Amino acid sequence: MTKSVTVKELMERLNLELVCADEGLDRPILTSDLSRPGLELTGFFSYYPEDRVQLFGMTEISFSEGMEPEERLKRYRQMCTRRTPAFVVSRNLETPKELIQAASEAGIPVLRSRLKTTRLSVYITNYLESKLAPVISKHGVLVDIYGLGVLITGNSGVGKSETALELVKRGHRLVADDNVEIRKEDELSLIGSSPEIIEHLLEIRGLGIINVMTLFGAGAVRSSKKNYACCAS
Repeated sequence: MTKSVTVKELMERLNLELVCADEGLDRPILTSDLSRPGLELTGFFSYYPEDRVQLFGMTEISFSEGMEPEERLKRYRQMCTRRTPAFVVSRNLETPKELIQAASEAGIPVLRSRLKTTRLSVYITNYLESKLAPVISKHGVLVDIYGLGVLITGNSGVGKSETALELVKRGHRLVADDNVEIRKEDELSLIGSSPEIIEHLLEIRGLGIINVMTLFGAGAVRSSKKNYACCAS
């Protein structure tokens, strides 16, 4: 199943202002790549990444201000396709009324942020990469040992959780027990975490389920652990 993020989730996560077309907030975002539609404003649509969030900064807005209103509206209408998730304007720039008109006609949300374009681009990309990254689940225990995420695997009953408990007693940190979710955000890193419902919990034979944070303090657990490629092979 293809993973997606709704425009509403992006808006709420980054505290973006909704300018128009709230009926399109459930539109899906399927890729973390962004588009700066400068070429499209000139009329070049031979390659238009319509499935990406379209990000407008000072350059795009300034260029469009030099166009005739009819031409500007035409270009914005061309950018509005059924696959276009949203338009985002940075730096609290005034949103062109033609963009609002075209987006409203197509039901595509226009959002605005006070952040500078480069920083906003980084925040959007990082959020989308995190949410859209492929995830697998592994049976095992993930422990942070001297800053390195170590996944302990084996058949049920061999003592994985007991080993993790002994490591925690020696000052290492539990990340996940039993079910480890491993997310590949990029080609260089893997991030392991625990499902929220069993976070901080260890199941020990003879004792039952214990809360590691309650017994050993917040320093004995962490919510996730990133390993880079040089350490994950």
